[in-house]
Amino acid sequence: MNMQASFILASASPRRRELLGALISDFEIIPSDIDEKPLDGESPEAHVLRLSSEKALEVSRENPGRWILGADTVVIIDGKILGKPDTPGEAERMLGMLSGRTHRVITGFAIMKGDEGVTVNDTVESSVIFKDISRDEMDWYIRTSEPYDKAGGYAVQGKASFFIKEIRGSYTNVIGLPLCEVVTALKEAGALRLV
Repeated sequence: MNMQASFILASASPRRRELLGALISDFEIIPSDIDEKPLDGESPEAHVLRLSSEKALEVSRENPGRWILGADTVVIIDGKILGKPDTPGEAERMLGMLSGRTHRVITGFAIMKGDEGVTVNDTVESSVIFKDISRDEMDWYIRTSEPYDKAGGYAVQGKASFFIKEIRGSYTNVIGLPLCEVVTALKEAGALRLV
């Protein structure tokens, strides 16, 4: 069974590209360039819904008549969105907040086509339970390059995989693209077909 599509992924994320590319070979990557800062008082769910739609909309303006997939993923603990750390100190602070606790990962995704606007806009949530991260593990991990372009400062599929005791919900959501829900939505929208 092959999956055929001809659409644009509005994301520069190598993880999203890899996830989608494992199933679908026929898509183009055109990253959007929007401001990803949360708005005052914006919930994590509203934040990822807004950003995924804005990413898809920006790319669709230059590509009328083509299907666009936009997505955004956030890590939340204590009601706070953890972004991507820029320094070892920020990475240590974020991982310290996650150590020994359960946090949420929410991805919003939007599918649209040109002037038709947003056809699908939805969120998927997973819970991730971390072990207690020891001092030597923390020091080792923040010396790697991995934490610095990842929401929450870690990659579930990378070196931080041994921090994770349990995932409740979609594993691919924690990586950055909930494939089960996205593929179903693409098929229902008419952007993807099985051949």
